[in-house]
Amino acid sequence: MTNLGDLEVFARVIATGSMSTAARSLGLSPAVVSKRIKRLEDRLGTRLLQRTTRQISLTEAGQGYYDRVLSVLAGLEEADAFATGRSTDVRGTLKVSAATSFGRIHIAPHLKPFMQAHPELAVHLELSDDFTDIVGDGFDLAIRIAELTDSSLVARRLASVRRILCASPDYLAAHGMPETVEDLAMHRCLPAHNFETWRLEGPDGPISLRPEGMLITNSSEVIREAVISGLGIALRSTWDIGPELQTGRLVQVLPAYESSRNVALWAVYPSRQFLPAKVRLFIDYLAGLYGPVPYWDAGKT
Repeated sequence: MTNLGDLEVFARVIATGSMSTAARSLGLSPAVVSKRIKRLEDRLGTRLLQRTTRQISLTEAGQGYYDRVLSVLAGLEEADAFATGRSTDVRGTLKVSAATSFGRIHIAPHLKPFMQAHPELAVHLELSDDFTDIVGDGFDLAIRIAELTDSSLVARRLASVRRILCASPDYLAAHGMPETVEDLAMHRCLPAHNFETWRLEGPDGPISLRPEGMLITNSSEVIREAVISGLGIALRSTWDIGPELQTGRLVQVLPAYESSRNVALWAVYPSRQFLPAKVRLFIDYLAGLYGPVPYWDAGKT
């Protein structure tokens, strides 16, 4: 019967294209790797690899064998994931992607309890406001704020997300409180970027408007500071301005109108039958942290 370790060595040689590179990645010597490939070929009674001084290529038999070996190794990985998915003893690295502001405010401050509970697990948290290719970039999961459409990925809803119109008391004292959506045309608005469309839901259904702003920036955090300073009216998420609403530094404007209720906070991960324990545990942790009513909407920090 074939040694499973020999199959792993064979697959790594093909993946890296080099016995020496495969040996380094496996912590073996090139001589040991060569010996194990030779042992595998001798047991099968056929040559799997064509070797030259410059490269390694698969024979016809080797190609067919390699395709089937990958299926065997994938099945073993799936079986491991199934078993470890029922354990809280996790190790390795958890690679997570999240939006910059949300990750800084609502993930980073809460990592300590999770990492203390799982001391053998390293967390790689990458923050970016650009689109992340979870599979292509090798992420275990991404935390996204979006209205999700059909996808090959799997998603779990973590919390609702409210986006409201708001302004500072100083701005409203100087320019007045708008009473209708149409009144916004006479106010200084602060879209997060040029040509942003504000999609709101109100008493008469959904509406869209494109506010014109005097401040041009590629930073959502700049808009946040601008609305707090009294520069105008902005459409902001409550997770972003919860403390300012609680202390009165910001006031909700036109409370009958909020952004789409279909937008939510999601944990998104590659579609697979068995979810690795490290991913499941982190998602469960965040779901418990944010709760049915997120703490930023419940007057907590």
